[in-house]
Amino acid sequence: MAPALTKDSESWDVISFAVDKGHGVKGLADLGLQTLPKQYIQPPEEQITNSIVIPDDAIPVIDLSKWPNPEVANAICNAAEKWGFFQIVNHGVPMQVLENVKEATRRFFAQPAEEKNKHSKDNSPSNNVRYGTSFTPKAEKALEWKDFLSLFYVSDDEAAALWPSACRNEAIKFMKESEVVIRRLLEALMKGLNVEEIDQEKESLLMGSKRINLNYYPMCPEPELTVGVGRHSDVSTLTILLQDDIGGLYVKKLDSNEWVHVPPIDGAIVINVGDALQILSNGRYKSIEHRVIANGLKNRISVPIFVNPKPSDVIGPLPEVLKNGEEPIYKQVLYSDYVKHFFRKAHDGKETVDFAKI
Repeated sequence: MAPALTKDSESWDVISFAVDKGHGVKGLADLGLQTLPKQYIQPPEEQITNSIVIPDDAIPVIDLSKWPNPEVANAICNAAEKWGFFQIVNHGVPMQVLENVKEATRRFFAQPAEEKNKHSKDNSPSNNVRYGTSFTPKAEKALEWKDFLSLFYVSDDEAAALWPSACRNEAIKFMKESEVVIRRLLEALMKGLNVEEIDQEKESLLMGSKRINLNYYPMCPEPELTVGVGRHSDVSTLTILLQDDIGGLYVKKLDSNEWVHVPPIDGAIVINVGDALQILSNGRYKSIEHRVIANGLKNRISVPIFVNPKPSDVIGPLPEVLKNGEEPIYKQVLYSDYVKHFFRKAHDGKETVDFAKI
């Protein structure tokens, strides 16, 4: 048992306990800490209490039951341009599938640290399965109050062999059941860019690979001093996010310093544009900074599916976007290089997308 801890304590190694030994922030929270370890105290400018926060009814909510009404496709494109975020309801993914993957997330993180740590960077037999805490602990000046399990999908056979049994079937089911709505969203977004058909090459660029993360945000002492996830935009084409009923996801309003809460809606799925789609659309669709606050009262979970190009794909503005003489904002970039650039540093807002600018 670790000794009583304060944020100024030097009596034991918090990083070793949480990161190296795999206890994560759940392990810290389970100690019953009254104060936040100093390693998690964010600079004042990153603490959300110092942000301008506006009401949470601004993020568009789009009802997909009216598909294929053109107004639905227009609403999707409009939200991708002006917000980069929207929620979808009546999307066709069964409610039981959503509930099951949330329960599987809780089940995985309820396991002892020794069991979860079998899937850590040092112990996992594959880079495609990774349990960890924070984002990139070795590159961060202040750690984030989050544990995660990240699963890169290659095949059902690999998932059966390597994904943790506590959540494997539920995670795969959520991914498979989401495929129809993902394709429908991408078809609408492509038509907004004058791409009439998603052929095999476009399919690879838009949805050639997928990663699903299970995120766990334990109840936090002094939540106002830290973050669950720091400011960033995703490197995906689209992110399909299932959140529980706790709330805590904040989106930065375009061309503003205001942060907008994305309220939990029963049965809804949150959709956001990733950097890859911003690059492919030559900046028309926006990947937006977002972050997650820490919660002092409850544990929170979320399950994002990151829909990405294949690692071997080269991304840049689509020819259809540039055919009328529009100047490209972004260069052609090997997607795996872009992703490596993202993961070798701490969360830093929209800095990664600058890597692809001309």
